[in-house]
Amino acid sequence: MFHGLVLFCLFFSPLIGAEADEIVSAKEGDSFTLRTGFTERQGDHETEWRFGSSRTLLIKIKLGNVFSSSDTIFRDRLLLDRQTGDLTITNIKNEHTGVYELSIDLGQTEFQKKFIVTVYAPVPVPVITRYSPQCSSSSSSSSSSSGFKRVLLCSVVNVSHVTLSWYKGNSLLSSISESDFSISLSLPLEVEYQDINSYSCVVNNPVSTQITHLDIDQLCQTCSDCDNWSQKEL
Repeated sequence: MFHGLVLFCLFFSPLIGAEADEIVSAKEGDSFTLRTGFTERQGDHETEWRFGSSRTLLIKIKLGNVFSSSDTIFRDRLLLDRQTGDLTITNIKNEHTGVYELSIDLGQTEFQKKFIVTVYAPVPVPVITRYSPQCSSSSSSSSSSSGFKRVLLCSVVNVSHVTLSWYKGNSLLSSISESDFSISLSLPLEVEYQDINSYSCVVNNPVSTQITHLDIDQLCQTCSDCDNWSQKEL
């Protein structure tokens, strides 16, 4: 779908400047897998998975034995593929955002791989409200519609790292992006009287998209019609 082409790149400040071999985006409640790149274990070489700036040990494989982290945010969430060494983390939350490091002791060399993982909340459905109807001086009477315009407002609340956009058909009209945490976003759209085009409001982040289509028939047709619905949700 065309809305899926809306892409943006927003960064969590703790991860800025970090270098990675792979970048992973995941949705809260889902799982993600960090892959070693090997199809089978590299003998009995010691292997470690670590997390965060403190390099918390998640998994250690030594002499065929597996040691798992007792860290509370990872408890009952770690799944290790014993054949490849791949690590899967289940039922993820925002607190699982961060840098993950893999190291395998190959004897005279050490294989290392770093992943930057960002966990996003699923976006809410955007809400379109009818807001501040505007009439030209020639259309101030209830029987006149010349010059009449409607101003619509598309809003989402308690969001972070999202893009909010208005579309007319498949064409992007306007958009706004925000990386702050737990804010409310609104984007206005001015629609001409008797406009029969198809409009939709889209909110998305790297892992989810929600769309609200505008029902043009619900819009008022004259200034007097608008007296009773200003600020009313469509």
